[in-house]
Amino acid sequence: MSPVEDAVKALRDGKFVLIHDDESRENEVDMVKAAQHIGPRDIATMRNDAGGLICLAIPYEIASELNLIFMHDLLHFASKNNPSLSKIISSIAPYGDRPSFSITINHIDTFTGITDRDRALTITKMSEICSDIDNDGKDEFSKQFRSPGHVHILIASGELLRDRSGHTELSIQLIKLANLIPAVVICEMLDSETGGALSVDKAIEYSTRFKVPLVESSQIKKT
Repeated sequence: MSPVEDAVKALRDGKFVLIHDDESRENEVDMVKAAQHIGPRDIATMRNDAGGLICLAIPYEIASELNLIFMHDLLHFASKNNPSLSKIISSIAPYGDRPSFSITINHIDTFTGITDRDRALTITKMSEICSDIDNDGKDEFSKQFRSPGHVHILIASGELLRDRSGHTELSIQLIKLANLIPAVVICEMLDSETGGALSVDKAIEYSTRFKVPLVESSQIKKT
């Protein structure tokens, strides 16, 4: 099988996948798993083996149905009455892309929201919302979640990889190929020895050791 086929199969089987974006972009490897398969142990794995920010990526269409907007747009709106806020808002990241961050959420049944159990609950319940978006999902979202919280929502570009080649879009593209609920948990892999992002070479070592498929953005773009 090709690397993309391996990754799609792993996602369907409820396993992790590693995605490397591009040397000319962030040049980072993210640990990825389908939101519908996330449990507390998976959150712990991401904390311990990846170490970056645990986020939930969703398609632009679902975000629109839920009336979610990008955080930079929300901040621009808020800055109309707060001139000092407008000075720190950035719509473009250093690597050239618009940040895909939206709001942060907790499920109403969580306590602090940050524990492995709480974040897994928030993520799986949000996965159910995405699955039921054409029925009661929109109404249930406002009933079941509160904000701010401890799970960062990322909104994929409406044109996906035709418009942006971030881990948000790459992971959504893979989850759609897998025909799973379009909600994906992603987390940057960091290197505690160097203080930077985990190198691709070290990511390959992790991939081989733990039998986690690693796929390149260039390979996903060909699908």
